[in-house]
Amino acid sequence: MIYLELFLAFVQIGTIAFGGGYAALPIIQDVIVRQKGWLTMTEMTDVVTISQLTPGPIAINAASFVGTKIGGIPGAIVATLGNILPQTILMLILGYFLFRGRKIKTLDKMLKALRPGVVGLIGTATLTMMISSFVPQGLNYLMNHFNIKSIDLIALFCFTIGLVLYIKKVDMIKLIGLGAAMGLVLAFVEKYILLIA
Repeated sequence: MIYLELFLAFVQIGTIAFGGGYAALPIIQDVIVRQKGWLTMTEMTDVVTISQLTPGPIAINAASFVGTKIGGIPGAIVATLGNILPQTILMLILGYFLFRGRKIKTLDKMLKALRPGVVGLIGTATLTMMISSFVPQGLNYLMNHFNIKSIDLIALFCFTIGLVLYIKKVDMIKLIGLGAAMGLVLAFVEKYILLIA
């Protein structure tokens, strides 16, 4: 039954996704893209992009997106509940001890050890998404068939513009709006060129 499979997949993600949204991306990618095949890497990148435009954590947005795609609205509800259940139980247990004034030394040590791992997970997710954005066929294809046609030059151009503007401290809302506008213009230009050719 697909609802049970969705629930268990997102319980798995919710159980091991420490460190927030970006740190959870490699875990979500592994379960949803590699193990289950519910999304392609391009769709996964789209989920992250949409998650930046909508309120809420990436993992919950991913659960809603995947759940809707696989099982409609009930699938979205089941996947989201599966995703938040482990953290809710963990926070209730930790909150019970913390609000009773107890210092948990083991927890402090665990969190200190987890921080570098979380940074590594965020770096991995960033590299994976960059590669899938610039080389739609994947890194292996680029390594075996390297030529300039392997690289999506429009994506590289948009990335460069966004990076330069981000370094120049342009407001994030303006960056997102500019990115959306550039995407629409470039899609129109590409469609127009295909019609001419």
